[in-house]
Amino acid sequence: MISTRTALVTGGTGGLGPATISAFLAAGWRVVAPVRPGTADRLPAGAAAVDADLTVEADVRAAARVAADDPEAPLRTVVNLVGGYAGAGLIADTPVADFEAMLTMNLRPTYLTTAAALPYLIEGGGGSVVCVSSRAAVSPFPGAAGYVTAKAAVLAFAAAVDVEYRKRNVRCNTVLPSVIDTPANRTAMPDADHDRWVSPAEIAEVVLFLASDASAPTSGAQIPVYGQA
Repeated sequence: MISTRTALVTGGTGGLGPATISAFLAAGWRVVAPVRPGTADRLPAGAAAVDADLTVEADVRAAARVAADDPEAPLRTVVNLVGGYAGAGLIADTPVADFEAMLTMNLRPTYLTTAAALPYLIEGGGGSVVCVSSRAAVSPFPGAAGYVTAKAAVLAFAAAVDVEYRKRNVRCNTVLPSVIDTPANRTAMPDADHDRWVSPAEIAEVVLFLASDASAPTSGAQIPVYGQA
């Protein structure tokens, strides 16, 4: 299958990444995935790995150039999956460094990757940006102020991308998972009802839809992907 469009997918080795990359590859996309050095073997076969630290602007810009360097498969979508969770105490007991670490982990890569890719999307005639927030952004729980704030900031950033670039034919939408059914989450919550959680493959199909032409009228959406949780 000859790829005619490229997806730049961050967080490709995380809990949601392999399923998302596999969905794009199966749909005929060329996939470029920035990864930390030494982790490329954790990507699905067929993805093009680029060594990068997604908190470093120069690395991110280099990865975006690779994603846009195939004239036969122009960059058409950016999928911002990278992020993470770390619990803490209540706000008054949480060091500001821990709070800021959540912003660095969840917001900075999304900002840098989107900013680096936007000129290529515009040059190619438009495309789609998909961000991943969390149900916690709209329904917080105690002990995670940094995470909640960072994921809410992702929503606000996606809304800013939408309002600034929709008229330039670049759409931006966000998915909000609940608890994702990953091995790490099963280990952390062994007594939970795992059958009610949303699977990575289910989320991947929503992300693929938001990247595709089938969702062309949709921008600025905040889409819950909660499963039954």
